[in-house]
Amino acid sequence: MQNKKYNAETERLMDLMIHSIYTNKEIFLRELISNASDAMDKMYYIALNDDKVKFNHEDYFIRITPDKEKRTITIEDGGLGMTEEELVENLGTIAKSGSLDFKNLNKKDADHEIIGQFGVGFYSAFMVADEISVLTKSYKEDGGHLWKSKGADGYSIEDAEKENHGTIITLHLRENSEEENYDQYLDEYKIRELVSHYSNYISYPIKMEVEKKRPTADSTDDDPKFESYREDDVLNSSVPMWRKNKNELKDEDYNNFFRQRHFGFEDPLAHIHISVEGMISFKSILYIPSRRPFDFLNPDKKGGLELYSNGVLIMEKCEDLLPDYLSFVKGVVDSEDISLNISREMLQKTRELQLIKKNIEKKILDELAKILKNDREKYAEFFENFGVSLKSGAYENYGADKDKLKDLFIYTTTKRDHVTFNEYRKNMKPDQDFIYYANGSSIEAIKDLPQIKHFIDKDIEVLALTDPIDEFVIKMLEEYDDKKFKSISETDDVKEEDEKSLQDYVKKMKEILEGEVSSIRENPNLKDDAAYLSSKGEISIEMEKTLSHMPNNQGFKADKVLEVNPNHPALKKLKEMDEASEDFKTYTKLLYDGARLVAGLDIEDPIAYARNVSKLSLIHISEPTRPLYIS
Repeated sequence: MQNKKYNAETERLMDLMIHSIYTNKEIFLRELISNASDAMDKMYYIALNDDKVKFNHEDYFIRITPDKEKRTITIEDGGLGMTEEELVENLGTIAKSGSLDFKNLNKKDADHEIIGQFGVGFYSAFMVADEISVLTKSYKEDGGHLWKSKGADGYSIEDAEKENHGTIITLHLRENSEEENYDQYLDEYKIRELVSHYSNYISYPIKMEVEKKRPTADSTDDDPKFESYREDDVLNSSVPMWRKNKNELKDEDYNNFFRQRHFGFEDPLAHIHISVEGMISFKSILYIPSRRPFDFLNPDKKGGLELYSNGVLIMEKCEDLLPDYLSFVKGVVDSEDISLNISREMLQKTRELQLIKKNIEKKILDELAKILKNDREKYAEFFENFGVSLKSGAYENYGADKDKLKDLFIYTTTKRDHVTFNEYRKNMKPDQDFIYYANGSSIEAIKDLPQIKHFIDKDIEVLALTDPIDEFVIKMLEEYDDKKFKSISETDDVKEEDEKSLQDYVKKMKEILEGEVSSIRENPNLKDDAAYLSSKGEISIEMEKTLSHMPNNQGFKADKVLEVNPNHPALKKLKEMDEASEDFKTYTKLLYDGARLVAGLDIEDPIAYARNVSKLSLIHISEPTRPLYIS
């Protein structure tokens, strides 16, 4: 027996390998299973190129054996095994990867998929074991070797008997502590759970002998009796669905997979099956859910896709594979081209990762465009649930990419439901200069706005923006197909000559409301309403309301303009009043507060407003008037 020191021989390095690189102890089984799979992949590759080496795929599997009495867990494979020299190279040198060397040596062949890259996965077993033994026999030799180690002190190698080529790794589990229960890794249920979670799609069967029950020979319906027996069970599914041909799968298969992976309880709205080969290769199945989850708007909720590397789960929620605005998409991505960190628990942000992300984003947007074109009702259902995410994407991508989502937006208008910008543009009147929009809590509320009557009378279609983010998006887009967006509540600056020609009563109203509004103007297009608030400049009234509810509110205010209807009975009565009277002042403030309420703004003094309404009722108006619009 030879006792040896590790080539990277400091205890601190081993301690780093065991306690710092990996954050989750249970991944040790994933790493050892991946190593076993690599060993058999190498054997398969060698058999393809050497007629003297036989490889029967059915004879190749991975076996896991827990022993509760000895407190050991064994992982066995029928791979190519290791010579004594290879044991020293692969296990005696920390971070020496035989798989990576093999992969680099055979770069020209694409038929073999080697998982390991860094040569540290084996050492993750020391997180749960205080002693590890490796019994191995190379396909090139008649005899075997036994490698043993208790950690940083070194290892020993001795000759040993083994009938067939392959490797058997035995972990002697650590003693339980208050912080850790290592016995859990001996439970059949726990092992099954870990295999299903991390290694379900390893291409070789992962077997374990499990206890089962069956009726005894003398069992009857009236007197059922059972006996225990043990039998091999395959713990993994072997072939992942995303590696199957699309022609083999039905919608039912995709829907079942959606529920099996706990992506949702209802059938998804759509699925996307991707298989890309080229500069970057990956396979993926993506889902657009039919309903948004209850915590959809929770800012702390993490999105992301399940990330696999050659069938081995690397991350449950990889946020780097999707832009934030598509975080509602569920699914899996499998690629051997991604660069992982040394523990395979995190991604390196590389060009390959960005290529996968862009490819996935394009596929999703293409699918949404196809649904929009072919099934408007289905798309409307999607947009009702996740339209706010697309809008946030347009807002976040301000700049070169700001327009890539604009054709996926649909809005209700004063004439139609689920209208795209393109459809609105085609329906515009020849002399219409702008794409008009209005803000409100609903289409009903928008249709009741004082300022919209003028547009309805002229048969001009108006987009209904009912989501707080809508106007921010419109501001970012600025225009569509050479037509600028314009709010029906947006007014132009008052010219100096117009300001001078204002009637005296309007000038007096402006004095009373100084600091509240920047201008007051007459607007005969209001028809049935006495007054309303418009705005000018970049900050609209709706944006002011939205910004006021945001964290770190900086007090942005809209530049407000009070527009009054000179033909309304209330304004006619106001003109008759003494401009210096208290009633004129009361009436002016009442008109302004009413306009604020219609705009959805708070009023400074609700009690004063209520008193002014009472006072107004005492003012004798000689002709019937329409009540002020205040709600």
